[in-house]
Amino acid sequence: MSTAPTSKLPPFDPRDPIGVDDLLSPEDLAIRDTVRTWAADRVLPHIAEWYENGELPGIRELARELGSLGALGMSLQGYGCAGATAVQYGLACLELEAADSGIRSLVSVQGSLAMYAIHRFGSEEQKQRWLPGMAAGETIGCFGLTEPDHGSDPAAMRTYAKRDGGDWVLSGRKMWITNGSVAGVAVVWAQTDEGPAGSGIRGFVVPTDAPGFSAPEIRHKWSLRASVTSELILDEVRLPADAVLPGVTGLRGPLSCLSHARYGIVWGAMGAARSSFEAAVDYARTREQFGKPIGGFQLTQAKLADMAVELHKGILLAHHLGRRMDAGRLRPEQVSFGKLNNVREAIEICRTSRTILGANGISLEYPVMRHATNLESVLTYEGTVEMHQLVLGKALTGLDAFR
Repeated sequence: MSTAPTSKLPPFDPRDPIGVDDLLSPEDLAIRDTVRTWAADRVLPHIAEWYENGELPGIRELARELGSLGALGMSLQGYGCAGATAVQYGLACLELEAADSGIRSLVSVQGSLAMYAIHRFGSEEQKQRWLPGMAAGETIGCFGLTEPDHGSDPAAMRTYAKRDGGDWVLSGRKMWITNGSVAGVAVVWAQTDEGPAGSGIRGFVVPTDAPGFSAPEIRHKWSLRASVTSELILDEVRLPADAVLPGVTGLRGPLSCLSHARYGIVWGAMGAARSSFEAAVDYARTREQFGKPIGGFQLTQAKLADMAVELHKGILLAHHLGRRMDAGRLRPEQVSFGKLNNVREAIEICRTSRTILGANGISLEYPVMRHATNLESVLTYEGTVEMHQLVLGKALTGLDAFR
């Protein structure tokens, strides 16, 4: 068996050790580089301060800038959306989360949850009313599914919508809602009497200035601190008949939205991991102990090698799932496979990077601890580890262990 002379091989690239970039088109690379440059200019100089203060100042301006980049509802078609591929959207998620999980969450909730729900299940009037402004970042959206007592079991939600003449009246509470306090529109899921518990769940497009709607911000978080997280309170919120999403009934609606958002997490988690890994590599090259850089010691090199393997395996997995999504062949179980693996490995990469940085690893001068604490939220939102394990377990065995 012949092999090509090493003189003809491209040089080894420590930032892309297995050549994943060779799978990307010039347009893919241009989109990735555009988002990376924006994040470097607009987020990275400020993110440590935002995180320390537990705030995301100027979120409306950031949303408009992200809209001008085409990053909001990025893979949706029409209505001012960019119509990008799934891979291009994934690359954007990776670059945004390499800056901070809170920024990627802003984009994911806007595009993959609120906008996606309206785009896929809404009426033409709802699409025309809301999507162009949301794509431009002029209107921020949120997605109300999780409740104080019901997270992994949304079929048991207590938020209820009842008919009153030609109107709907919504009452209930939603919890841990990204963008809630700054949103102009909320997609809220509620029980109705249109079927047995769970089967009659409907989605409602709720203007946040509707009487009875409020969204107090949740404070005292130790994760996703540079992100707006809120509770939604619906106190007899009266909506017209055309506020309901006509295209879906039951849990299929919100779960399909979650699957789309989870796909972005598969990529995004690798952004947080990459940022931490690169910080560890740079530190290992310059930090000296026992007369030489710690990167020259075998144990440090073993850590770096293992992290590089898991990081780029995760990116390759994300790319594969993106190609399947673009081909219309991505199953929800495969999204669970990606989220379970990539978030879990990203956390381990952050923790190992922290050991290389030693005490400096807990300082906001470096991104590692910030990414590690953010990923603790990413690990459990939009499906906990256990739920994704059970999704895969059911797919592998044909046996339902949920109940």
